[in-house]
Amino acid sequence: MSDRRQWSLFLRRFLRHRMAVLSLLVLALLLIGCFGAELLAPYEKNQQDLVLGPVGPSSAHWFGTDELGRDGLTEMMFAGQISLRIGLAVAFIATVVGTLLGALAGYFGKLSDQLLMRLTDLFLMLPAIAILAIAIKKFGNSSTTIVLGLAGLGWMYIARVVRGQVLSIKEKEFVDAARVSGASNSRIITRHILPNIVGPILVNATLGVAAAIVTESTLSFLGFGVQPPTTSWGRMLSDARGTVGTKKAYLIYFPSLALLLSVLSVNFIGDGLRDAFDPRSKR
Repeated sequence: MSDRRQWSLFLRRFLRHRMAVLSLLVLALLLIGCFGAELLAPYEKNQQDLVLGPVGPSSAHWFGTDELGRDGLTEMMFAGQISLRIGLAVAFIATVVGTLLGALAGYFGKLSDQLLMRLTDLFLMLPAIAILAIAIKKFGNSSTTIVLGLAGLGWMYIARVVRGQVLSIKEKEFVDAARVSGASNSRIITRHILPNIVGPILVNATLGVAAAIVTESTLSFLGFGVQPPTTSWGRMLSDARGTVGTKKAYLIYFPSLALLLSVLSVNFIGDGLRDAFDPRSKR
């Protein structure tokens, strides 16, 4: 089957997954709204109106205003830039590192496999939130520190998946044929093995995005994440945690909804990718 026909079949399978398609649209709207906030936001970032103070949702302020009179929708759009950027960056770095180490461990086996897998087991045993909190305290609360910390503790899962896939595929006839024809190990891995496991890699990458967004929000909620004036959805939840059960509870509803929509969307997209790449799925 030609590559064009394979991708056409993949696209048809993905489009049949209605929740995945809907989630892709929702995620696209979130990305456009957040990263286009400079053009789309109804007010300036951090524009305060101390006289107005906190008011509920209205035609002038769809998501209400906070204690400083800042527009809730505007602040949430700019905060989404940080949350989504961290999620995407962590997933990308963790996927690249995990795929590389998993492919090397699965292909070469023996000592390299044992060393890399024991390293993976060691990282899996670490309490992620505690390690991240300590690292952030030591190296600062910048987005770069959070991204590197999350990626450093998130590559193990995809490494295990890739290793298992490579162990299975490296025994196939087309890999033996490439090896007999004189192809180097790097060419066999990059041109013959990895293209055949792109499905599991992409699915796990989407799960990595969701996990990174939730973890960053948890850190920010606990006070270890990004710090003012930088904000994220988790930071907004932390700032509004005292409003539960009061008239200002709307300050916690909308960031929570944004987190829920982004995580659910990414997970449903992952489900759609899994079904689309599965050759055993119904035609």
